[in-house]
Amino acid sequence: MDNKMWLVYSIIAGLCWGTYVPLVHQGIQGLQRNSLGSFLCVGAAYFLIAVLFPIGMFVSGEKTPEWNAYGITFATLAGVAGALGALCVIFANRATPPGSDFRMYIGPVIFALAPLLNTVISLVWHPSQATGAFHFGFEHLPGWKFYVGILLTGAGTFLVLYSKEETESAAKAAAQRAAAAHVTPPQATPQ
Repeated sequence: MDNKMWLVYSIIAGLCWGTYVPLVHQGIQGLQRNSLGSFLCVGAAYFLIAVLFPIGMFVSGEKTPEWNAYGITFATLAGVAGALGALCVIFANRATPPGSDFRMYIGPVIFALAPLLNTVISLVWHPSQATGAFHFGFEHLPGWKFYVGILLTGAGTFLVLYSKEETESAAKAAAQRAAAAHVTPPQATPQ
C-alpha cells in the first residue's frame, strides 16, 4: 500500500486554509476593523509555527537541511508569496463595506484561483538544480479528468461571484421596495 500521508497533510492544509478567511474576518472585527493588528497576530502565529517549530525539531535531532543558495532562494520566495497572500486576505476583508460579510465570497475566489494558478505553473515549469530555474515544458501530463476538474473549479468560482451579484441585487431591490412602501403621499392643501 502506498504511503498516503501526503493526502492526509493536504486535507489538513485545506481544512486550515478553509477556515483562514472566516477567522481573519472575525479577528479584524474583534480588533475594531484594524486589519494591520490582525495581520500582526497572523505573523506572530507564523513565527511560532514556521520558525520556532523547525528550530525545535532540529535541536531534537531532525535532519538539518543542506543549506544552499538555490534552496534558500526558492524557500524564501515561497515565504514571501505566502506572506503577501496572507496580507492580501487581510486587505480584502478590510476593503469590504462596514457591516457587510463577504467571507463567503473572498475565500472561494482565493482558493479557486490558487489551484488554477498552481496547476498551470506545475504543468509547464520544472525547475531543478540540474536544469536551472527556467526549465519549461510539458512533462508528465495528466489525463482528461484532471482538466475537467480544473474547468469545473473555474466554473465554480464564476458561479460564486455571480450568486454574490444576484444576492446584492435582490437585497437592493428589497430595500427600494421597502423605502417606496414607507413614502407617504403629499397632503392636499386646503384652498
